[in-house]
Amino acid sequence: MDKKSFYIFMLISMLLFGCGQHNSKKSKSTSPSKYLVETRGILDFKGVPKDKDDRDMLMFSDQGAWFAYSLPENNTNYGGFSGPFLMTQDNGVWSSPTMVRFAIQDSIGLPIIWDKLGTNSYNSHLEQNYENKTWKVEQQLVFMSSHTCLQRIIISNISDKEITLNSSFQGNLFDIGLKFSKEDGYLKLTTPKSKAVGYVQFLEKGNDLFVRDSSSYVANNQTLLLKPKESTSYLISETFIFPEYSWDKEKQLISKIDFDSVLKIRKTEKEKELSNLIESTKSQFSDKKYARVLAKAQLTLQNNRRNAAGGLMHEGLFPSYHYEWFQGFWSWDSWKHAVGLSYYNIDLAKNQIRAMFDYQSEDGFVLDCIYRDNLIEDNNYRDTKPPLSAWAVAKIYKKDGDIDFVKELYPKLKKYHEWWYKKRDHDKDGLCEYGSTDGTLIAAKWESGMDNAIRFDNSKILKNSEGAYSLNQESVDLNAYLYAEKGYLATLAKALGKTDESSTYRMDAELLKKRIQEQFYDLEDGWFYDSDLKGTTYIKGEGSEGWTALWAGAATQRQAETVKNLMMDPKKFYTKVPFQTMSADHPMFNPLKGYWRGPNWLDQAYFGVKGLRNYGFDQEADMATKQILEGAEGILNSGSPIYENYHPLTGKGLNAKNFSWSAAHIIMLLTKDE
Repeated sequence: MDKKSFYIFMLISMLLFGCGQHNSKKSKSTSPSKYLVETRGILDFKGVPKDKDDRDMLMFSDQGAWFAYSLPENNTNYGGFSGPFLMTQDNGVWSSPTMVRFAIQDSIGLPIIWDKLGTNSYNSHLEQNYENKTWKVEQQLVFMSSHTCLQRIIISNISDKEITLNSSFQGNLFDIGLKFSKEDGYLKLTTPKSKAVGYVQFLEKGNDLFVRDSSSYVANNQTLLLKPKESTSYLISETFIFPEYSWDKEKQLISKIDFDSVLKIRKTEKEKELSNLIESTKSQFSDKKYARVLAKAQLTLQNNRRNAAGGLMHEGLFPSYHYEWFQGFWSWDSWKHAVGLSYYNIDLAKNQIRAMFDYQSEDGFVLDCIYRDNLIEDNNYRDTKPPLSAWAVAKIYKKDGDIDFVKELYPKLKKYHEWWYKKRDHDKDGLCEYGSTDGTLIAAKWESGMDNAIRFDNSKILKNSEGAYSLNQESVDLNAYLYAEKGYLATLAKALGKTDESSTYRMDAELLKKRIQEQFYDLEDGWFYDSDLKGTTYIKGEGSEGWTALWAGAATQRQAETVKNLMMDPKKFYTKVPFQTMSADHPMFNPLKGYWRGPNWLDQAYFGVKGLRNYGFDQEADMATKQILEGAEGILNSGSPIYENYHPLTGKGLNAKNFSWSAAHIIMLLTKDE
């Protein structure tokens, strides 16, 4: 949420809840609605961190917050939510096993034994409940904003006797440089490692707070007397806020808030997002199991959302909070995220694109990746990524018709498109190459997005001009993307009334289309390959770049037919998880050790499926979509995360969990009019 949105939200909230008082009785809660109820347990958030670096469990966050929580397992750490996991410092660390834990004892100070303990998660919030014959405790956690989450605890005497108990809140910190202090009756958390400041407020039962030392505290240590069937509640706010935002205004908002109203807002918001997604599903994928997959994809993207802070001037998505080196925004990922987001959160989709163009150079270059804090990680100016930004903007424009957004982005897209021909066309023949700004071969391979693909094994680097280098090969996928970009730029130019520019892009696209068909297609093999600069020698090894021309619509029908036949060959690409990055019968195929030498990346699988649809092979596209989702480990199962990529023969999920572009492309696979 940016500053303007925050203040609007604050004003609306005050109007809605301004007269609301914190009620000691249980308020009537809004039940999950038609689609939201189906998200129960869609991801498994259970776990308690053993130390600050424990990344075994998944974590729940919302609203772009830079902190997240998990659910306690069994009797371990009941009474609180695991964490929070802080993405405000380092590359993400756990602050505590449970920073705010509700502890209760009987009247003589003995721990209470619980007969039943249970946890639930929805896309909107987390819950845990525990009870015995006498007591019932219900806890919920919901994000009020991108800076603050709220926890409510309701304790009920379910017996027929008046009962006394002792209660308190307790918490302690891992050794991460974070320190507790007491300020104006609430906990303050600071660290020299981050500009973000944390605040914990106990809102309903006074400010009885004692900071034992800089890493532990106890609060609201009191004796409660509850009559039969009587309940009482506690409300706690946890805030982690960067200096770009106002703690005073956030604190004012918290003071006026009503938990049930916030929870209702979150439920309504998620129901709307899920409705937009699920009701856009292609008719052939109307089965309930695919609706749950879309809900899982939405929650995956939600957990990776971060609001603007530090060097990130607009909100956007991490590739994965789960992997410590993915705590930033990447250009290629951003374009893909934006298309997936456009189905249900158009504003976030637009901001994801803006976040990368905030760093566009005067010559049009868009850097590879950006981070919030460059003391942790430097932005990567050594390369860019494949040009898919015009695709993303055109898809967003198709969704909402926002011509102002097109006006804003079109000049930037145009400069970026022209940059490729100025800085990445070594022999000036109208076909571009991947390359780097620093003259290194590794950065040039990174620029392809397919870092260690076999087609680059024998590549060499060539200097074009100062700060501009190319590989000594012309890549079919790069030029197919550029062909598609010309079409999308033509569409956007026409929408802006720039008819001459639109016509020029159309004519240039037709010329490039013919070049792609003639230079990169091997008639003997029936496949598209990269070639040398002269266009006389193919760089062979069937890989997913071979169907990019179909995705872009740059192949002839006959060429598409032969590519389709190889794609649907079980010995090659029609594996348990179809359309992986290289043919399964290639001697260098190695999904476990080859990042781009065999795993199935769902973006590449999507390009393959969409390529089939572009040429009328809908039956094959439907078959492949179903096999991808059924073959990939856990995608159709509750609890299991969406992975970075998958083993195409076994279906095993590989590398990072909770991966954004995998989730975005699942949305594209299942929905209409992407």
